[in-house]
Amino acid sequence: MDKLTEYLNAHPHDELHPSEIANLLKDLPEKSFNDAVQSIPKELIADVALELPDRYFEDVVESFTAQELAESVAELESDDQTDFIQELEEVDHEVAQEVFEQLHIDDQTDILHLRQYDEDEAGAYMQTEVYTAPLHHTVHDVIQEFAKLRKQDELENVNYLFVTDEKNILRYGIGLDNLLVFDFDKTLEENIKENPEKYKPIVGHNHDNIQEVVQKFQEYDLASMPIIDYNGALLGRITSDDIYDIMNEQATDQMYHLAGVDDDAEEDEDIFKAGKARAVWLSVNLLTAIAASLVIGMFEETLQSIVALAILMPIVASMGGNAGTQSLTVVVRQLALGDIAKHDAYRTIKKEVILSLANGLFFAIIMGIIASVWFEKGMLGVVIALSMVINLLSAGFFGSMVPLLLKKLDVDPAIGSTVILTTVTDVVGFFSFLGLATLILL
Repeated sequence: MDKLTEYLNAHPHDELHPSEIANLLKDLPEKSFNDAVQSIPKELIADVALELPDRYFEDVVESFTAQELAESVAELESDDQTDFIQELEEVDHEVAQEVFEQLHIDDQTDILHLRQYDEDEAGAYMQTEVYTAPLHHTVHDVIQEFAKLRKQDELENVNYLFVTDEKNILRYGIGLDNLLVFDFDKTLEENIKENPEKYKPIVGHNHDNIQEVVQKFQEYDLASMPIIDYNGALLGRITSDDIYDIMNEQATDQMYHLAGVDDDAEEDEDIFKAGKARAVWLSVNLLTAIAASLVIGMFEETLQSIVALAILMPIVASMGGNAGTQSLTVVVRQLALGDIAKHDAYRTIKKEVILSLANGLFFAIIMGIIASVWFEKGMLGVVIALSMVINLLSAGFFGSMVPLLLKKLDVDPAIGSTVILTTVTDVVGFFSFLGLATLILL
């Protein structure tokens, strides 16, 4: 709590950053947290609550009245206002309704408008607060108006000027750096007509999938993007900070899914819910482990005859599993980043197979020599070497093919890929190793 107090005392309120306050709060012991929350400047309550992990949200909002929350929410931009009200509804629907009713009618309208979109649509992530300039205004007038609004704190994070016609149809987008080199006495239209193509904006539509918008931000290195409807009317904008949040969420989802964990369940404080979600995938893993054990059971006599096989067997499966995981992780991530085009499947699989084959040959030689010397049986080294080549080859193939196939079926490539891959590498590894041993050594 000392660090939080020091930070609050050392900075004027207009310099306080919600994320810094959130970081200091997270470091506090549970007993001190509720007392420290009361120190948050009232206008930053909602902002800090959104910056904190979800498990802290309830503790923060319960420390303040509905009126205090409403006054703080009023300071947020429309997209953050919507997020706050939605999270508050999950905690206490009645308080959320009370906070909503105390907001200005314009804020209420914006929130209701944004909530009509599905969570995977671009419209759900846009801010309705945008600064627009008519074509017939002079550059001098535009800059004066912009400066006035900026001084009044009506605008923030603006580096792009949206130019519309009399029907609010988006016509152009001008970076502020370009605006400064215009002729200030001419209208925007007069300046733009010298090179109109240069000022054609990269846009998103309100019903576009948010993943398409993310890809455009990455491809064109955008700071913000205007969002229009299918008539071309300007509805709002999406800024890079929202895109960074979305990308972080995607990365987190992928990591959880690759581990067979449900991201929503893990963020929930309900241990039963999280345990149930994990148990589903553990059950699937149990079935795949039984399948691998059945393969081993087929070669019971071989194992009894050559005990060394039981010692070396886990090595084959482990190497195949790790090689497959490497291929799987690379392909899943490249799919998420949009680095693999629809026609790229063959190239991707080919690359992973070649890499796995090369590694398979390299480690097969090493392990073959080790096994031959260790158990003083040269043919045993040949068996494990051949088996490792086969298993790593299949690991590279299935590690790249499975996520590509799931993507083709419109299923998240991260979901289920690990379970499928583990089954393949275990079954192929055990079957090839024990099968070859039966054929060559017995």
